[in-house]
Amino acid sequence: MVKLRNIFSAKSTKTSEGQNDLSEVVLEIEGMTCDHCATGIEKKVGQLAGTASQKVNYPEGKGIFSYDPEKVSKKEIVDTINGMGNYSVKKEVPASSNGQKTEEEVTFSISGMTCDHCATSIEKRFEGHEGMVSKSVSYPDEKGTFTFNPDKISRQEIIETINKGGNYKVQKEIEGNGNLERAAPGQYDLIIIGGGSAAFSASTTAADLGLSVLMVNAGLDIGGTCVNVGCVPSKHLIRAAEQIHRAQHSPFNGVSGINPSFDFKKTIQQKKALVAALQKKKYLDVVGDLENITILEGWAKFVDAHTIEVDGKQYKGMKFLLATGATTKIPDMPGLEDVGYLTNETLFDLEEQPKHLIVLGAGYIALEIAQAYHRFGTKVTILHRSERLLRTQAADITDDLTAHFIDEGIDVHTNVSIQKFEKNGDAIVAHTNEGTFEASHVLVATGTRPNTNGLAIENAGVQLNKTGHILVNNKQETNVGHIYAAGDCTDTPAFVYTAAKEGKVAVLNAFKSTGDTVDYTGLPWVVFTDPQIAGAGMDEKEAEEAGIPYETSVMPLTEVPRAQAALDTRGFIKLIRNSETDKLIGGRIIAPEGGELAMQISLAIKAGMTIQELADAFHPYLTLSEGVKLAAITFNKDVSELSCCAS
Repeated sequence: MVKLRNIFSAKSTKTSEGQNDLSEVVLEIEGMTCDHCATGIEKKVGQLAGTASQKVNYPEGKGIFSYDPEKVSKKEIVDTINGMGNYSVKKEVPASSNGQKTEEEVTFSISGMTCDHCATSIEKRFEGHEGMVSKSVSYPDEKGTFTFNPDKISRQEIIETINKGGNYKVQKEIEGNGNLERAAPGQYDLIIIGGGSAAFSASTTAADLGLSVLMVNAGLDIGGTCVNVGCVPSKHLIRAAEQIHRAQHSPFNGVSGINPSFDFKKTIQQKKALVAALQKKKYLDVVGDLENITILEGWAKFVDAHTIEVDGKQYKGMKFLLATGATTKIPDMPGLEDVGYLTNETLFDLEEQPKHLIVLGAGYIALEIAQAYHRFGTKVTILHRSERLLRTQAADITDDLTAHFIDEGIDVHTNVSIQKFEKNGDAIVAHTNEGTFEASHVLVATGTRPNTNGLAIENAGVQLNKTGHILVNNKQETNVGHIYAAGDCTDTPAFVYTAAKEGKVAVLNAFKSTGDTVDYTGLPWVVFTDPQIAGAGMDEKEAEEAGIPYETSVMPLTEVPRAQAALDTRGFIKLIRNSETDKLIGGRIIAPEGGELAMQISLAIKAGMTIQELADAFHPYLTLSEGVKLAAITFNKDVSELSCCAS
């Protein structure tokens, strides 16, 4: 049920002498299915002492009520309608003295005009448009101001009329010129399909704007991938596995390694409790405190561009946000379905520890899980079809990580072609070009696919790319004017923090035309293996493809005082600079807790810092961040020949 705000603004109407002033309220009412429903509401409200008149219109989904505020309150009228059971007051509609919605004014920044004739041609596009009261477009100011009746023409229709033909483009709405565009009776302002990071960021932004929102979620529980089957459970288990590994392997002569007691089932149960607690605190409790937000569980399908169907019932929206996320892409391998397999959605809930796990894939999900479960005591075999692990990264990074995996005892096989899977008793057998591999379980971590199948998205006309991702621009707009998309279902970087940003930007652009964009410059990321792999900005290949002249500096951790003192010198820090401007354009790190350096490099890139400025900056001694300073110095000096206090 939609929550109703308890704050109302009454409009007074002067009556004949000797009577109290009457107030009037226009309410949007859901649940009516015929004119008889409207008559029933009129009769029920008419029984309240103090009501003067009531006119309910079923087709428009609203009612106009005049009343004496000294005898009956607006809240009592609302409660009476809601108390009938079948109907629900969604919101109050601003009304003028004639009972219609007030005129609104909007000003847009418009690009593409080259002369006054362009401005005039835009104005002429609105001739004959019912609801357009006035229009004034200025070529020198690059803007247009429009006064309109929102009952007859919407902001979105004005934008689409300007943009039609491609010569002109509305860039943003200029603030301070009227109310937000609101949905017609019987519609939600915003329908969000999805329940993860992008969806929740969008819903909280919409709530701040006072919008009515329907969030439709299916598949994973509320909270999406991150809290349920991704970031939270994986990092919890990775840290538990690190605890075991550190106890077993001490680099210090005076500290002996031990085998700590370990209970796999209790570890998984603790993970489940953590996920449940965070899902409640960070998602369910948050949305529970938001007004005008309705959550509906079920699979949504588009009927048309403004209508979805969920479990046989249709819902209409003025604007839409698609935030359906992604799921594991299952390869077409003979026998795989027959022998059964796990993904991150099912593995993390398995309370019986796998004895031997075959991991298909070598991306960040595959590698994080492989190392963690190996440290729990599961035998792990990685079977990967490409020549390198984590092949999106440069060979120096992946070769170093592969060596550490092999040193730990993880069985790594690359360039593997799997011919078929079959059962041998309780065991699963993989037949490959390198022979057979036998295990108790198979984990599929071969990448993801967007959750765009099953939406009947073709009925809305939204364009997808060849992988099924929704195509968006940097404002999160799709090719359909009132439909936006965010998160892993789009062709943008797939991180929980980028999804959250995209969801917010989508709502601001959809309802305020702010022109906000998502800037991925210097985007930081981390792979939570041990040592961790992290980065921000460009690597050498990306710089070369962009035509940027570049140089690199590599600082091995054997030369970083923090790593020397900790007796853990695995990895290196690599900086990439523009060789013409000296500006930092990227960095790659492989180091224990190396992810903690990603944000420093990202901020330096965003700030346009030069390598010389990085080298001159103060870095606390015996911190890992000092390695960034040393890597910057290394562009011009051999750090191995300098003292510890080199600057």
